[in-house]
Amino acid sequence: MKVPSSELRIQICKCIVDFYHAEPPKKHITGYQQASSSYKIQMAEVGGLAKIMVESLALLENQLVEKLWVLKVLQHLSTSEVNCNLMMKAQAASGICAHLNDPDPSGQLLFRSSEILWNLLEKSSKEEIIQQLSNLDCLLALKEVFKSLFIKGLSHYDRQLRNDILVITTIIAQTPEAPMIECGFTRDLILFATFNEVKSQNPLVKGLKLSNSHEDFELKKLLFNVIVILCKDLPTVQLLIDGKVVLALFTYVKKPEKHKIIEWSPAQYEELQLHAIATLSSVAPLLIEEYMLCQGNARILAFLNWCESEDSFFTHGNSFHGAGGRGNKFAHMRYALRLLRAMVYLEDETVNTDLCEKGTIQELIGIFKNIISKSNDKEEAIVLEIQSDILLILSELCEHNVPRKEIFGTEGVDIILHVMKTDPKEFQSGFGYNVLLFSTLDSIWCCILGCYPSEDYFLEKEGIFLLLDLLALDQKKFCNLILGIMVEFCDNPKTSAHVSAWRGKKNQTTASLLIKLWRKEEKELGVKRDKNGKIMDTKKPLMTSIQEEQTIMPLPVNCPTVAVMDVAENIRAKIYAVLGKLDFENLPGLSTEDFVTLCIIHRYLDFKTGEIWNEIYEEVKLENLRPVTTDKNTLEAIITASENIGKMVASLQSEIIESQARQDVQNEQKVYSKIQATHKQRELANKSWQNFLARTSNTKTLKKAKRLQEKAIESSRYNEQPPNAIFHQTTIKGLNTTVPSGPVVILESTPARLIGGPLADTDIALKRLSIRGGALQKVKAVKTLYEPKKSVPT
Repeated sequence: MKVPSSELRIQICKCIVDFYHAEPPKKHITGYQQASSSYKIQMAEVGGLAKIMVESLALLENQLVEKLWVLKVLQHLSTSEVNCNLMMKAQAASGICAHLNDPDPSGQLLFRSSEILWNLLEKSSKEEIIQQLSNLDCLLALKEVFKSLFIKGLSHYDRQLRNDILVITTIIAQTPEAPMIECGFTRDLILFATFNEVKSQNPLVKGLKLSNSHEDFELKKLLFNVIVILCKDLPTVQLLIDGKVVLALFTYVKKPEKHKIIEWSPAQYEELQLHAIATLSSVAPLLIEEYMLCQGNARILAFLNWCESEDSFFTHGNSFHGAGGRGNKFAHMRYALRLLRAMVYLEDETVNTDLCEKGTIQELIGIFKNIISKSNDKEEAIVLEIQSDILLILSELCEHNVPRKEIFGTEGVDIILHVMKTDPKEFQSGFGYNVLLFSTLDSIWCCILGCYPSEDYFLEKEGIFLLLDLLALDQKKFCNLILGIMVEFCDNPKTSAHVSAWRGKKNQTTASLLIKLWRKEEKELGVKRDKNGKIMDTKKPLMTSIQEEQTIMPLPVNCPTVAVMDVAENIRAKIYAVLGKLDFENLPGLSTEDFVTLCIIHRYLDFKTGEIWNEIYEEVKLENLRPVTTDKNTLEAIITASENIGKMVASLQSEIIESQARQDVQNEQKVYSKIQATHKQRELANKSWQNFLARTSNTKTLKKAKRLQEKAIESSRYNEQPPNAIFHQTTIKGLNTTVPSGPVVILESTPARLIGGPLADTDIALKRLSIRGGALQKVKAVKTLYEPKKSVPT
């Protein structure tokens, strides 16, 4: 581009542009082949044409026509990543941006320059391009161009270009080093963002109005967005105060009504309203005084009342902020609660006291209850988010304040219990149940613990059972928090009975559950234990793999050591504390393995104390210090005592294991004895059956068996008989069976015909049943109907 001819320069540019708008040759030349467009473009990339064209811009500052053609070439070249990287190395971004405001009646310069900047941001290193644009010259040029388009731009094209410039500015503003305040761009952006809501005497916006066109609507949202980015730079705070940004944004925190300045459509106003409330969540925490002057708490609570009301209101829910809120006010409620949560988390006593005096705690509990009764599956995600925010706000308000915990009361406990009764399967659904559970556990800690009436009511409603049910799910992310709550609850004397009474699956007890969690935690931490769970290293019984990897080094007094940090980083200390509240005695439902682990837990504090003293001893040696004799002896005695405790626990564990082994052997012997008795009984039964078959199959065998039976019977009788004794025959002679017959006794007594039978003196006399059967008939006198015949001797 150093050729002196202007026409030749333009023609060169046209030829390069034709690479991207190739047309088939009008006339074929013999012996030559037309080069393809892709080949030409590739050669331009390889030859570094883009870098050359960027450098040529400096030669054409005062030649507008040639400059516009070069920009057109660069616009086409910037569609390639290779060319964009070459342009970036040639500082194209800063060079083009600094001349955005150069005179150009055609308007092409601004259009093509902005298009090139967009391509550079998208196709090359975004960080490098932003760094090139973050200088005073570029920002001043962007500022003047944006102001001109904002005030004077009337066409659809001008408004689109204005929005593109604002997006580029927003990207640059994300860099803290960008001199947005120094060039005055920040003040102007705040003015343009708030002039519709707050009256301003600035001549830049005098008589200026926005329409409800799509471009102006997008501009408004972009201005809200840039305010959020600008407020991250603390020096901007004073400009936000001067621009009355909080007051302007609070004009949207109210029941939707016909706008007084701009006739936005209902869908547009809803989106702007939600965007404004979201912007307030970032701005208001920086401007607490302005927030209170605007009566922010009262406005938010009034807005929440409207969100909860039953008046007819149809939301569109089309925007990013309106997701999940179509046909209801959940989206509005979500962003209002986010704003309230942002203010409460500042822990500013003025803000929190004002909220509580306005009945925020009762109102939030009421909203939670209404949501429970009205929500459905379609709105599950947004409802869970609202519930989580309500519980987090309540937690922050009630923490360390007993009177507020009393206001929370039984109604608040009821909503916590409702969440805790959620089906455990829901925690894996991904709809936000985990966040809700975390919020619930946090609210137990902050809103219930420390308030005895609430604690008692929580226990009465079986809240401890629900906590232990959650703990039994073995979700690592919840265990630490749940155990911390359990430790605090155990200070209440009524808690121990509930903890002891709990039973989980397969009748699991609380102690068994806690010991199981201890073993799992130690396995994850890499603590050395043998296959039976015994201590392997009596000097360091609690040492984790992480502690072994980290060498002991001298540390300042205010810096905790590895052994101290271990207490807070895992759940072992909390398990020790809970079991300590149960006194480590009379713990039901424990196996031998549990008792072996319980020996370690019982001595956790002694082991941890010894571990810390051992660290002190090692640090003293590393620093080459020599303690006085008394201190040295004391230190060695403490370490020796700790090691002796480890040996004692290991010995006790061995005794438990050996005792169980002996018991297992005894139980095994009992089982074998039962098995042997069973087999012997089966053998006897088989032998008896074989004898029976033999008697029924062989007459000789039967007779022999009969003789043996009679002989056995005779030998079993008592031979000596007292004088005048009557002998009663008990066997039936003439039977050819060996099966024992029923007992038969033949009695010789006074005949019945003489005494009338045993019922002679009653209404039922002795009588004989008819052969036909039937009931007995009453007779007037006793008459013997049958008497045995006397045997006639033969």
